[in-house]
Amino acid sequence: MSTCTALIVAAGRGSRFGGPLPKQYALLAGRPVLRHTLEAYRSASSINRLRVVIAPGDEIHYQAAVEGLNLPAPVLGGASRQQSVLNGLEALAGEAPDFVAVHDAARPFVRPVDIAACLAAASAEGVSGAVLGVRLADTLKRADAEGAIVDTVPRTNLWRAQTPQIFRYAQLLDAHRAAASLGASEATALTDDAAVAERAGLKVVMVEGSEDNRKITTADDLARCVAMETRTAFGFDVHGFGPGNAVMLGGVAIPHTHTLAGHSDADVALHALTDAILGTIGAGDIGKHFPPSDPQWRGASSDRFLKHAVELLAARGGRIVHLDLTLVCEAPKIGPHRDAMVASIARIASLDPDRVSVKATTTEKLGFTGRREGIAAQAIATVEIPRR
Repeated sequence: MSTCTALIVAAGRGSRFGGPLPKQYALLAGRPVLRHTLEAYRSASSINRLRVVIAPGDEIHYQAAVEGLNLPAPVLGGASRQQSVLNGLEALAGEAPDFVAVHDAARPFVRPVDIAACLAAASAEGVSGAVLGVRLADTLKRADAEGAIVDTVPRTNLWRAQTPQIFRYAQLLDAHRAAASLGASEATALTDDAAVAERAGLKVVMVEGSEDNRKITTADDLARCVAMETRTAFGFDVHGFGPGNAVMLGGVAIPHTHTLAGHSDADVALHALTDAILGTIGAGDIGKHFPPSDPQWRGASSDRFLKHAVELLAARGGRIVHLDLTLVCEAPKIGPHRDAMVASIARIASLDPDRVSVKATTTEKLGFTGRREGIAAQAIATVEIPRR
């Protein structure tokens, strides 16, 4: 049975991406892009081994990205992509696989079924390699330096090449060795491994892939690549009345004949909202993060609790879509203070006010709220969070 090693090229610097890290180490849904790519190949039954080519100096970023994967030591790349691939191919000489799949680290959405199809095409008799790609669907225009259209380019038989590009190992190694002797201008024209193989006279075929197998080039590309899911969670809290002359609701002090009793400022509205947000990320409840047995939270302003929940959500790459709050009480009247509460909650949670809803109702004088013994609050948080 033939063997195939995947050579993941992660030695580029990604000048168009910007940011403090090369794109292959930027976080996508909480994990480095390179990690997503490697896990896609680990789930491909057609691949026997993995090897990664990295830039000198990126060892720390690489180790963080591959922690727990038990991969061989990385290969150090060169000054160009062609040199980096050649270094990787030379490093495989000891195992000499039948085929090698060269893949860009910044293409994390490749499907195992497409990897298998590409390998099958490269294994056909008389074929030296295969390239995953998609047929061009858009009309192509050639323009001059000033942007004026010169002509329309027929798109028949035109493809956009992707990776993996899979070749018979020995043939690709020979082709890259030959390309390494070229002058700088000629070598620059060899923008992928298929071009190197074509120059050596090898037969390379195209294999229909998927539009999802896109390459991350810019920071905007990365932002568009994050698949988000919507989550909704419910929060509920109750506080009884005690002696005082005002209640805190939604961060607003509302004059009243009593205050709400509790370890903190007993803001039942913010407590319910906090629990709802914590629920969207499975982070427990408010008591887990701010236990009432801890004296440091005695009399604390509850906006700290809500901000903490919002920060935990943001740390997971999530954002609040909407907060809905219902207060249940006979008194005080909520209507005159609704706008102030909306503005306060929006400020604490860093939201536009139209993403916050505050409502109030009574229990028709039934139960403890009907007897004016306290206030209950129900909250629903709707968030978007990266799908893991």
